[in-house]
Amino acid sequence: MSRILAIVGRPNVGKSTLFNRLVGMRQAIIDPTSGVTRDRNYGKSEWNGIGFSVIDTGGYVHDSDDVFESEIKKQVNLAIEEADVLLFLVDVKVGLTPMDEDVARLLRAAKKKVFLVANKVDTYQRMDETAEFYRLGLGDILCISAMNGSGTGELLDLVVAAFPETGKKETEEETHIPRIAIAGKPNVGKSSLINALLGDERHIVTPIPGTTRDSIHSRYKAYHFDFILIDTAGIRKKAKVHENIEFYSVMRSIRSIEDCDVCILMTDALEGFGAQDVNIVRIIEKNHKGIVVVVNKWDLISKETNTHLTFERQIRDKMAPFQDVPVIFTSVLEKQRIFKTLEMVNRVFQNRSRRIPTRELNDTLLPLLEATPPPSVKGKFVKIKFLTQLPTPYPAFALFCNHPQYIKEPYKRFVENKLREQFDFTGAPMEVFFRKK
Repeated sequence: MSRILAIVGRPNVGKSTLFNRLVGMRQAIIDPTSGVTRDRNYGKSEWNGIGFSVIDTGGYVHDSDDVFESEIKKQVNLAIEEADVLLFLVDVKVGLTPMDEDVARLLRAAKKKVFLVANKVDTYQRMDETAEFYRLGLGDILCISAMNGSGTGELLDLVVAAFPETGKKETEEETHIPRIAIAGKPNVGKSSLINALLGDERHIVTPIPGTTRDSIHSRYKAYHFDFILIDTAGIRKKAKVHENIEFYSVMRSIRSIEDCDVCILMTDALEGFGAQDVNIVRIIEKNHKGIVVVVNKWDLISKETNTHLTFERQIRDKMAPFQDVPVIFTSVLEKQRIFKTLEMVNRVFQNRSRRIPTRELNDTLLPLLEATPPPSVKGKFVKIKFLTQLPTPYPAFALFCNHPQYIKEPYKRFVENKLREQFDFTGAPMEVFFRKK
């Protein structure tokens, strides 16, 4: 279950500053000008081993004729609906304002856990000035300075303790079931694939793009397979996402990719493998998830000799440099090769979990790397002496050598290609690290 924290308040109280501190990077724009943040901004944070999502919202203004202010109000309302815990940020320098009281009324109606946080408390004197905020009727006031970080540790202790427990307890057995997310652009047949596999019209299917909005989980247990299938909303280019509901749908889809083991990337044979498909591949690769590319609606393509080979070559060229990915051509409506898709998903899951004994790894790879060593740099010759697989959920290898700083990206790709030649890691993104011996 995902945990979501939303930061709300009137304009220019320091919400983006606190957001940047919680996510550990300058992700949100900060400026003394009021109203800089307009859209909801998402980030990931962790405290005491508990990970959670953080939403930065625009400044809430109750009554305004400004078109941006009305849109920001919608964004704030949606963030409040989505969040599990809310931080209501106020500015101790300015003091209590009517806009703060408007936000407080909104939060009291939300029936969510709310922490009233006084920002810009840089001195003990300002701590005494926070007393007026008790008039908001939201309980104790937590004093912080988002700029220098004081008080944020105590605040996060309370926040992570307030997150709800997972509503549906998973059994020990269920936690080990592979989670398969089906992702892709809108209207490529994701829900139709799950319906075909389950043999039941469980998910609504229409020709209208964007029919699926939530990420829907289904248990598939048949033909010696046991998977959790996750149907996701279509992921469109950011510039084309205008509706608030679709924005949340896309965010849930990306979160489903982050939480899965293997991702089936579905693409439309009629539209071809486009730039947005490549973007989704990069999201999957960045999160080190297994990937199987499924080209749907293949029955609608007029075919010649080797049409599928040409199409597959085009896909791999666009996916470069990560090309060791299975590509399957299906027709979900005709039920062509949908079970082959499951077989390949199972193989990719095994590949992603594969562990190579250290001795076998060194006996196999070291002679190949000695035959083709890295090029010398500044008269220095790099000698790789030892390699081992790291204890990560995905394939990752550490190679120990005398001058790791001279290893360039092309040689890393060479090592990865040799690993893929010798061992089956098809469909599994890989990391190769060089370390000083």
